[in-house]
Amino acid sequence: MNSVAHEPAPVDVTAGSRQLLAGRKLPGYIAVEGPIGVGKTTLANKLAQTLSYSLVREPASENPFLDRYYREGKRHALPTQLFFLLHRAEQIADLRNQDLLAPNLVADFLMEKDELFARLTLDDNEFSLYQQIQQNLAIEPPQPDLVIYLQAPADVLLGRIRARGIDAERGISADYLEALIDSYTEFFHFYNQAPLLVVNATEIDLANNAGHFDALLEQVVAMDGPRQYFNPHPQLI
Repeated sequence: MNSVAHEPAPVDVTAGSRQLLAGRKLPGYIAVEGPIGVGKTTLANKLAQTLSYSLVREPASENPFLDRYYREGKRHALPTQLFFLLHRAEQIADLRNQDLLAPNLVADFLMEKDELFARLTLDDNEFSLYQQIQQNLAIEPPQPDLVIYLQAPADVLLGRIRARGIDAERGISADYLEALIDSYTEFFHFYNQAPLLVVNATEIDLANNAGHFDALLEQVVAMDGPRQYFNPHPQLI
């Protein structure tokens, strides 16, 4: 297996998770989305490990322009977005070659969301160039069987980003996060390509609280219809 699909980090699968999954039909391809710091990678990893699915991660740590973009802003926006676009095309091609677009896959990103960031960060001329390159690549991303959209306000995201202490993210501002949240809100308001589970992740701790994860997993298993909302209160979980 090459760098496209990753082995999920080990997690303890609780008895509650096993009971929820017993005999249940599950979505084959799950995409997890949301702004920086909301818990996408944590949730994707735990889902992949719990469901015994392959894991595909966003290559943020591999982008050599990203930390410069966070520090210095728009002057590095175009190479940052083009790196993600070209890497995404390569990921899709590799996944098809490995037949990993079959069921049993979790990704910590939705492939269509690249354009969301491009619209937010590029000026009109840069965005036009980005679109031309995107069209020439003829990327045809597969549609997930379920998209999980994690939401949290900017102050919560900023606190989580600061707590994890990644050097490349030190330049992220509250204003940038607010603009990003607005872009995500607009994107998913109109999103209808796959069933969507919208999760208020403000007060849940998916990394350290097994009960919180099991409560979310129950929503995944019980998902029925094109769109549902999960607004948990941690004291009730």
